[in-house]
Amino acid sequence: MFSQGKGIVILFLFLAGIINYLDRSALSIAAPFIQDDLSLTPTEMGIIFSSFSVGYAIFNFLGGMASDKYGAKLTLFVAMIVWSIFSGALVIAVGFASMIAIRVLFGMGEGPLSATISKMVNNWFPSSNRATVIGLTNSGTPLGGAISGPIVGFIAIAYGWKVSFIAIMLIGVIWAVCWWKFVKEKPSDTSEELKTQEIPVATESKLKLTFYLKHRTVLFTAFAFFAYNYILFFFLTWFPSYLVDARGLSVKEMSITTVIPWILGFIGLALGGFVSDFFSKKFVQKGVLFSRKLVLVTCLFLSAVCIGVAGLVTTTVSAVTLVALSVFFLYLTGAIYWAIVNDVVDKNNVGSVGGFMHFLANTAGIIGPTLTGFLVERSGTYTAAFLLAGGLAIFASLAVIRFVRPIVKPASQPVPKDANLTSKTGI
Repeated sequence: MFSQGKGIVILFLFLAGIINYLDRSALSIAAPFIQDDLSLTPTEMGIIFSSFSVGYAIFNFLGGMASDKYGAKLTLFVAMIVWSIFSGALVIAVGFASMIAIRVLFGMGEGPLSATISKMVNNWFPSSNRATVIGLTNSGTPLGGAISGPIVGFIAIAYGWKVSFIAIMLIGVIWAVCWWKFVKEKPSDTSEELKTQEIPVATESKLKLTFYLKHRTVLFTAFAFFAYNYILFFFLTWFPSYLVDARGLSVKEMSITTVIPWILGFIGLALGGFVSDFFSKKFVQKGVLFSRKLVLVTCLFLSAVCIGVAGLVTTTVSAVTLVALSVFFLYLTGAIYWAIVNDVVDKNNVGSVGGFMHFLANTAGIIGPTLTGFLVERSGTYTAAFLLAGGLAIFASLAVIRFVRPIVKPASQPVPKDANLTSKTGI
């Protein structure tokens, strides 16, 4: 898995995930300072959190299409440069409107990351361990969230919040230069394993992108991903403020406490792909989709229960513990959405379909933070926001059981060699 240059690809994608969430979660850590400096209400802060996802969701899809057309290497290089610049540009914001504009542009830059990771994994790795690799590479994202608390929190206390955004901008630019110099789009010599496991698509009968975009498996996988992101964005944007406002923690204490769920998330995301690939080999007769759904449904349901109960408990320790467990179970599913796309979509469309799914999923980042801010301002508590996040995820996990099924190709289309793996459904 790490031979013939594959290790360097995994390393760079892992580091890209760290930088991505270091940049993204920096705002939530610095939010108490920014809110005071710019005199922002909770509803306005929620809108600012959500504005990121306007640009982000759109460029999930456009970035996926770009990775299919121009290559994942170039797409991710441009994306890293753009999002790093606009992460640093936050220091020139002077009010509510300028914060929104910068966050939209920042989100546009970050949008292509996950689809390009999926495309690079598809280029470099066989289907037998793609979920494992996707889990490993994406596990950098919660690690970035974990280190953002201490880094941004302590820099903000010592030097002011603006210095931290300049520092993480420079980190991103350095990564982009190294990525362009050391990483290739595809292996020099495509292995026989990759060739034999590709979904063959004849030029004259290539499946259209619209065939996949209308399919229930793609749409309901995207709905489950939406619920995943709703919980994730609730944690990513509002949890630090919850610890300060509802639990009375200082900014320093909050910065340390937020590390705990992120560390468990890192472990969960790194393990999720291994678990899914293990079950796909253990239950080979039931098909690979069975193992994907088994992990997705079980863990998303457990995450939902934990986040819902976290809103009802009365102590800080129990709330942080339940949120940490919710993030752990949530991230166990993190590689599965992308693995399903890699399993059922031909490689000519995998970037675009993955980007489309990610676009639908990340509308949760537009709706969730604003809705949370509204609920908090109206009710004066976070309880309703916790319960809403948990209820949505329970509904989504049940929908996966019912609607995520193998993609049956039209009769005029060639049948994939690995159709036996995905023709048998599970759960």
